[in-house]
Amino acid sequence: MANTIFQLLSDVFARYGYWVVFFGVMLENIGLPIPGETVLLFAGFLAYQGRIHILPAILTAIAGATTGACLGFLLGRYAGTSLVNRFLPRYPRVARRYHAAQETFIKHGRWAVFAARFVTGLRVFAGILAGTLRMPFSTFVLFSFAGAVCWALVIGYVGFLFGSSWDALVHLVGRMDRIGLAIIGVCAVVLFLVYLVRRKKAS
Repeated sequence: MANTIFQLLSDVFARYGYWVVFFGVMLENIGLPIPGETVLLFAGFLAYQGRIHILPAILTAIAGATTGACLGFLLGRYAGTSLVNRFLPRYPRVARRYHAAQETFIKHGRWAVFAARFVTGLRVFAGILAGTLRMPFSTFVLFSFAGAVCWALVIGYVGFLFGSSWDALVHLVGRMDRIGLAIIGVCAVVLFLVYLVRRKKAS
């Protein structure tokens, strides 16, 4: 299976190049079940092999993630409720993920937009949920873009670091949600420390 995935992605990248990263990431962020994260990991892997360049791949992923998230937001803003009521009852598993993501958004607001980048279930629905819940577009874009930059840098370079071992990278793919949660935890600690330093300087 791993070799089949490797061959398939290699062929697609050879034919379409960085467009694979852009559309793979963009379509996932619109709300389609496309493995955008896996595509970016593989792009990092190929960059290590010298077949593409890591920086353009990361910049392309940021552009795709931001574009897809904004399109998902607009979809959620203008058609979210009707789409949810029409399609989710047909797919119970997707519905469970959607409702779990919705609870997270209601509880954490704009920070859920940032954190969504690192969690598969949230990443797919982030834009749609933000639009449906009427989050201000400027707030959504700011936190979505910030999350996209952090996510693309981390995932792209993780793929690059594992570029010498395809089997290790395949094993890593199955653990990305756990790794994503760990990254969120590190980001939260860093932001808290920055807050404490600024508060100390202000007092």
